[in-house]
Amino acid sequence: MTKQILVLPGDGIGPEVMVEAIKVLSCVDEKFKLGLEFSEGLIGGCAVDTKGEPLPAETLALADKSDAILMGAVGGPKWDQLAWDMRPERGLLGIRSHLKLFGNLRPAILHPALVDASSLKPEVVSGLDILIVRELTGGVYFGEPKGIETLENGERRGFNNFVYTTSEIERIGRLGFESARKRSGKLCSVDKANVLNVSMLWREVMTDLGKEYPDVELSHMLVDNAAMQLVRAPKQFDVIVTGNMFGDILSDQASMLTGSIGMLPSASLDANSKGLYEPCHGSAPDIAGQGIANPLAMIMSAAMMLRHSLGMEVAADAIETAVTAVLEQGLRTADIVSAGSQAVTTQTMGDAVIAALAAA
Repeated sequence: MTKQILVLPGDGIGPEVMVEAIKVLSCVDEKFKLGLEFSEGLIGGCAVDTKGEPLPAETLALADKSDAILMGAVGGPKWDQLAWDMRPERGLLGIRSHLKLFGNLRPAILHPALVDASSLKPEVVSGLDILIVRELTGGVYFGEPKGIETLENGERRGFNNFVYTTSEIERIGRLGFESARKRSGKLCSVDKANVLNVSMLWREVMTDLGKEYPDVELSHMLVDNAAMQLVRAPKQFDVIVTGNMFGDILSDQASMLTGSIGMLPSASLDANSKGLYEPCHGSAPDIAGQGIANPLAMIMSAAMMLRHSLGMEVAADAIETAVTAVLEQGLRTADIVSAGSQAVTTQTMGDAVIAALAAA
């Protein structure tokens, strides 16, 4: 039985890293007889340029028919002056909302070969393996009302509404608890309950939900303290569950513990584990077209797709093992290069992962 994969290369370095991910997926497809079939669509700035909108109806139609979506990145300075509804980022928010992709999984794993690339001391980060579970379709990014208005005195005021309902918190909370059950049984819920009413509700709901998971050790932490602790003693965390904005910030912070944001994959899932998979690094327009972007986050996002949406654990494991093997060989793209390692291009890194797959 075939599986339909929608490919959305997007903007900036998105198309470059996507090429390498598709090469790797084609390799495991042939190796393990997975039956993967690919279609391609437009999203973000390239969709604005071609179709006049960041999320064309035909892209949504393809997404609805697919088993999973693989996306590169959206956005760039070229489109920064557009009205908000026409910005590339609206395409990303729109597809998340349309597909009800409420749960974002962002693993931050430090490969042993990249200990020296981390911004922290080896003894602080060696063995790091954190999973950040971020709520993705609520909070301040989606809350209404929002906008920019002009007051009677002529002053302008911008406003956004930070909103979560009980059901939204319970839904992401369960994903956090279930994820912790599969790991070490420790879940840290991050909020700002000392000053925000929405976070007070968040903590109350998470505490009540914890009674259904007696096998999971639940703790609570304020987001400012969590940011500090991620730098001070990051290995105290196993699974972190938090809201949309806090998760956005903390997961980018955690990326530097692993050596580079170019190493972080992500999965955005609906209630049935259909998902959109993308690297955390964004479009990086400053290096687009230079052949130096790190494709490993995109490749590992593809591995997450195989595992979480398609149930192809063996193929996912094979990709992740191949990535580890390539790093142990000393191959590095510019973002993770260090003394004694070999700087390679985007394509060379992708080819090396395929070679490692073939040799396994």
